[in-house]
Amino acid sequence: MVRAFETAWSARFGCRQAVAVSSGTAALHLAVIAAGVSDGDLVITTPFSFVASANVVLYERAVPIFVDIDPESLAIDPRRVEEAADAIARGGRDAAAWLPPSLRPSRRRTPRRLAAVLPVHVFGRAADLDPLMALASRLDVPVIEDACEAIGTTYRGRAAGTIGRAGAFGFYPNKQMTTGEGGMFVTDDDGWAAVARSLRNQGREGHRWLDCDRLGYNYRLDELSAALGHAQLARIDELLARRASVAAMYAERLAGHERVRMPSIDAPGASWFVYVVRLDPCIDRDQVMRRLADLGIPTRAYFPPIHLQTHYRQRFGYREGMFPIAEAAGRQAIALPFHNHLTGDQVSFICEALDAAMRET
Repeated sequence: MVRAFETAWSARFGCRQAVAVSSGTAALHLAVIAAGVSDGDLVITTPFSFVASANVVLYERAVPIFVDIDPESLAIDPRRVEEAADAIARGGRDAAAWLPPSLRPSRRRTPRRLAAVLPVHVFGRAADLDPLMALASRLDVPVIEDACEAIGTTYRGRAAGTIGRAGAFGFYPNKQMTTGEGGMFVTDDDGWAAVARSLRNQGREGHRWLDCDRLGYNYRLDELSAALGHAQLARIDELLARRASVAAMYAERLAGHERVRMPSIDAPGASWFVYVVRLDPCIDRDQVMRRLADLGIPTRAYFPPIHLQTHYRQRFGYREGMFPIAEAAGRQAIALPFHNHLTGDQVSFICEALDAAMRET
């Protein structure tokens, strides 16, 4: 079933190689290793994401270099990526300015290599890949796409996750399709795929069952999960259409609301992962969430910026105000209940409760 799932995935999304693994995080980690990211290297990425997209860089003892996001798409801003990449290439004080505060040298030059660019397709909307790919080509660094939230998303006619040197998909239960836990590493590079297949299985090569060629991991996807994924993939168009239908109900009921900024995901080629709105900055978002919870309506704050999470503050010296656009999104964004089986009455109840909660704050 694992082989059948991988074959079906490649056929559906147009990638040469698909390697099924135990999670989206595992897929991202394997991509970082395949890219040769290692001690002290730099990887440009976004602070507005689930923490795994930066953690996988730390696993290889490298350093995530955060740049702020585009205020509309909430994805990494290509202009800032280019600014950071060119500064790193120049080295010296220019490069040091982009390092985390605790790593900025005071008197000596610390040479560091830009090893990859890692954009995240946030909430199912593709990041602007063309300028990122052009920059990566100019600097000869790979692009690794975090497409864990973007199953079914396209960018200018191509499947998100298949445009960079490698991509990662996730199948956690809140994704567009699920295997319970699971993920997929994709690439057109046969060498990278071979590395990923070996690393997911404790570093084994081919059929030499107990002979490991490299330090690997237990990142395998089990047969039962693969069978579920294969069945879900066969229904992917139906699943995506249902999510789009629920999103349309939300859009109809929230249209024109002066204190709610609608999702930026509603763009050509996007697929729906979660339904995230941004509340007016004058509204106490957390109080609104508490009032909705009292009515039995679960919501989530999407995303607390990575650089302000405890580990990153303590390790790298990050503080508030360093990435203001990501921080503003993190303060204002709220994910409303969202799944394929929400009814129109339920969506109306949620929207009416949201309006009442905002008026009370």
